[in-house]
Amino acid sequence: MRDFLPICRADMEARGWEQVDFVYISGDSYIDHPSFGAAIITRLLEDRGYRVAILPQPDIGDEAVFTQFGTPRLGFMISSGNVDSMVNHYTVAKKRRSTDFYTAGGEMGRRPDRAVTVYTRTVRRLYPQSAIIIGGVEASLRRFAHYDYWDDKVRPSILADSGADLISYGMGEYQTIELADRLAAGEPISAITDVRGTCYMTTRDQLAPGFVECASFEKVRENKLSYAKATAIQYGEFDYARGRTVVQKHGDRVLVQNPPAKPLDTEMLDYVYALPYQRTYHPSYEKLGGVPAIKEVEFSIIHNRGCFGACNFCAIAVHQGRHITCRSTQSVLKEAKALTENPRFKGYIHDVGGPTANFRQPSCSGQLERGMCKNKKCLAPTPCPRLQVDHREYDELLSDMRKIPGIKKVFVRSGIRFDYLNLDKDQSFFDHLVAHHVSGQLKVAPEHCSAGVLAAMGKPAIAAYKRFQSQFYKKTAKIGKKQYLVPYLMSSHPGSGLKEAIDLALFLKEEGLHPQQVQDFYPTPNTVSTCMYYTGLDPFTLQPVYVATDPHEKAMQRALIQYFLPQNRALVCEALLRAGRADLIGVGKNCLVRPDQKTAAILQARREKVQQRPQKGRDRRPGGKKGSPAGRGKRPATGKGADRWQAQNGSRKSGGGQRKGGR
Repeated sequence: MRDFLPICRADMEARGWEQVDFVYISGDSYIDHPSFGAAIITRLLEDRGYRVAILPQPDIGDEAVFTQFGTPRLGFMISSGNVDSMVNHYTVAKKRRSTDFYTAGGEMGRRPDRAVTVYTRTVRRLYPQSAIIIGGVEASLRRFAHYDYWDDKVRPSILADSGADLISYGMGEYQTIELADRLAAGEPISAITDVRGTCYMTTRDQLAPGFVECASFEKVRENKLSYAKATAIQYGEFDYARGRTVVQKHGDRVLVQNPPAKPLDTEMLDYVYALPYQRTYHPSYEKLGGVPAIKEVEFSIIHNRGCFGACNFCAIAVHQGRHITCRSTQSVLKEAKALTENPRFKGYIHDVGGPTANFRQPSCSGQLERGMCKNKKCLAPTPCPRLQVDHREYDELLSDMRKIPGIKKVFVRSGIRFDYLNLDKDQSFFDHLVAHHVSGQLKVAPEHCSAGVLAAMGKPAIAAYKRFQSQFYKKTAKIGKKQYLVPYLMSSHPGSGLKEAIDLALFLKEEGLHPQQVQDFYPTPNTVSTCMYYTGLDPFTLQPVYVATDPHEKAMQRALIQYFLPQNRALVCEALLRAGRADLIGVGKNCLVRPDQKTAAILQARREKVQQRPQKGRDRRPGGKKGSPAGRGKRPATGKGADRWQAQNGSRKSGGGQRKGGR
């Protein structure tokens, strides 16, 4: 297909090419849309005059598939696709998923586990002299020695593991251009060691001065404290304005991470998003029903990049960075107008957002010059006093988009940072959001309610969500609409035990929320939360953090968030009994769940045991009256006598409070 890049030998020959400059290998089916990194990088290279072929999901058992384009003039670029291949293949319970969102027909199994490593080793065997550059999420987030949840061990840098020449980490546009141009100029890949946003392997005697070193692969593999300290060093330097070179020893070689690439400015972002994407999957997938991933993004628009929210469980901060850069209003509106010319467009723009939809400017005036503050967050635990809050440009952008002929509705479906929105004294955007841009439901991410868990997540206190929720429903009622918030909630994040999970269940009951989806914490490579999960330590404070690792406890935490589902009753009852909260089992208005048969039997046995237990202080003398107090005498009704009696014998209510631990 002439409008798509070549995906096979016949496509290459149809263009009259005898050789390509680059072969880009992807673990995803080919979707030519700017929501997919493979499309951006290959279109960027094409626009710079390079001949690029895409090899999507090659069969690793068929060498002919890998060799069909011949030896590329400049080299191979390899990515697992939009998602780490292990996350794509396995649930948090480590069970194989049944469908693949990024594969034609949703077919599972079209890419190998650890796709970048497998593809790279195959190419290195077949083309030992070719340059190999790996990139994308899988390579970026595994660039240092990292805890691997699926192996339950620390693995080395993917660069050392795969045998590639370079990692292009982060979003990659600037690195791609510089690497391609220098390779085209005849510079060998082994000599290209100074490009920002790349990693390479070398020996210690070749290191230039000015680097910071984190603990070696061998040390972080054996020592969790060293792992936590290494994580803090890596995160502390991930800033293009002030970040230094970071090195990590792997055996007799050294991994070198050059400082991050500069974020794309508005002009460059506009250029990237104006490239001639087809905005859909390759037509060869039509007979398979297409690629499911296109449904969410085909008629959505990305207007920004980066996120200064920097939640600890999220990979965006370490992949895209915390700096906010945005496309121009003109660029976004031009894309919106182009959508109206698509015969598949029905008049609805599904989303106008990015990592965080309502970030459209730097967090403060010093962000671009000084970089982001080291080991500090802009919004959590409390907003920085220097934070600049302004929704006017985003509000105007959405307003202008609504006026374009052919557009019926413009939605913002997710990604609203509600704590940031709360800080805006001008309520215009909030009013317009509720009135025009909610498609019945707005997804937001409070994640939890426990102060300790939210602190471990790097999220604001639950009061921020409650304030937003109150205002949202007031504004919705005012305009006479029925619209709802859909909260994202996470179970078993580091810091969350059964007590915190019960607190969350009680919060949901109090707020009348019945979440239909719950995400159990997924320890993906190289996030702060994954470091906590593996080490049991906060990498920045080195203080211990509780971690739920037992699958059964994690199942109970998850069930508590959906305590109202009949199928969860047994797990909820078990969790409440284990936490000493039997008071929440029953039919009362304050109870979470009715007892199941097993729990009812346990509670009945407990009551019978209490009734059969000998009561202390009762008269056991021959002839004594059964049940009468021994040696106490009758309690005076009032006066000083009553006070003295209570001082000596204690109140009947003494000892009836909860013991430590909520029991």
